[in-house]
Formats: sequence, structure tokens, C-alpha cells
Amino acid sequence: MALTDEAMDKIKAMIIAGELVPGSRLPKEELLAAQLGLSRNSLREAVRALTAMRILMVRQGDGTYVSSLEPHILLETLSFASDVSQGQTALQLIQVRRLLEPQATGLAAALLTPKDLRELDGILTRSKSAATVEEFVAHDIAFHTRIIEAVGNPVLSMLLRVLSTSTQRARIVRGSQMRRAVDNAHRDHQQILDALRARDALLAASAATVHITAVEQWLATSLTDAPEEPLTG
Repeated sequence: MALTDEAMDKIKAMIIAGELVPGSRLPKEELLAAQLGLSRNSLREAVRALTAMRILMVRQGDGTYVSSLEPHILLETLSFASDVSQGQTALQLIQVRRLLEPQATGLAAALLTPKDLRELDGILTRSKSAATVEEFVAHDIAFHTRIIEAVGNPVLSMLLRVLSTSTQRARIVRGSQMRRAVDNAHRDHQQILDALRARDALLAASAATVHITAVEQWLATSLTDAPEEPLTG
């Protein structure tokens, strides 16, 4: 095992054992290095890596602290992996999204307020007239995010954002004729919104399933055949 990995494991073991609790400050570098039997260089490398993973956070001039360790914060570190995913990995991410998001959309049917529904309608209006891929993707994400956030589970919200980042969505749009992708997505979004307005959880979940499955099928086809035009997520 590399020295840095060993140092990371030792710090994580202290957190798991409760010796370092969320929000607590790590001992001074020389003391912690001696306590763990590590060189100060290995400890520094471990702290840098754990900071990148959002397990630790460095406050300039104050020291290094354990983060809140809330799952939705730790999940943020997975966004890069989603951004760079292609091929089978991208398809697998969409498959997981298909398993989770429709159920969340169904739950949202009973939780969205009239104001939420008006906001969703406004997002759809703006998305239909999007002039660029980036503009459309921003509205697309806003639509799905607003629905999922109504469920009130930040872990679920972050997980679904990780499963389908703006970079990944933009890649899908660029793999198609944008105007048709926008029209298809708007049609699906409108069906989802209509079901949410009707407070029909089953219909909302079904509409979301159809919508995400279309993206999944396009990705699967694009791995083996000439790509068709996806219904953007």
C-alpha cells in the first residue's frame, strides 16, 4: 500500500472510530504524524487527498477540520467521474438514474406547491426557445432538479445530479439535431408536468420513465450503431 493511502486510511479510521468527529479540528501536523507513525510529507499528501474528497476542509490560518460528512456533500466528488464518463459507463449511469428518478418524480406529485408548478411551467417556456446547447441544458437541469428537490431528500437530489451532469447532458444534445432534441424533450417534460398538476403519482412516474428510457436507448444504440436522435434528459 502506498504511504499516502496508508495515511488516508489511518485518518479515516480515526473518523470512523469517533476520535475525530464532524467539525473537529485535526491535531497539529507534527503531533498527528507522530501519533499515526507517519512522515509529515505523507500526512500532508493524505490531507490534500481527503480535502479533495470533501472529508476534510482546510481553513487558512486556522487549521484542518473534519467536514460535516453529510452524504450529499461527499457525493459531490463523484461529479467529475460522471462528467468524463462515456460509452458503457455513461449508459450505466443513465440506467441508475432511470431506476431512481421516476420514483422521486411520483413522490413529488403530492408535494409540489402551486408556486412550484408555475415555476416549472416557466422553465418549460424558456427551454423551448433556448438558442444554444448550454442554455437548453441549464433549463433541462432546472426542470428536473426542481421536481426532485420537492421530495426533500438532499442525498437523493445530489445523487441524481451526479448521475446526469450538465457536461453529460450537453454531450447527448450535441449527438443529435438540437432543434429536434429540444422539441422531443419539451414534449416529454410537458407530459411530466401535466401529470404533476393532476397529482397523479403513477402517471408522473411513468412519464419520467418513458423520458429517461428514451435517452438510455439512444445511448445504447450509439454504442453499436449509427446514432439516432435522443430525447434529451
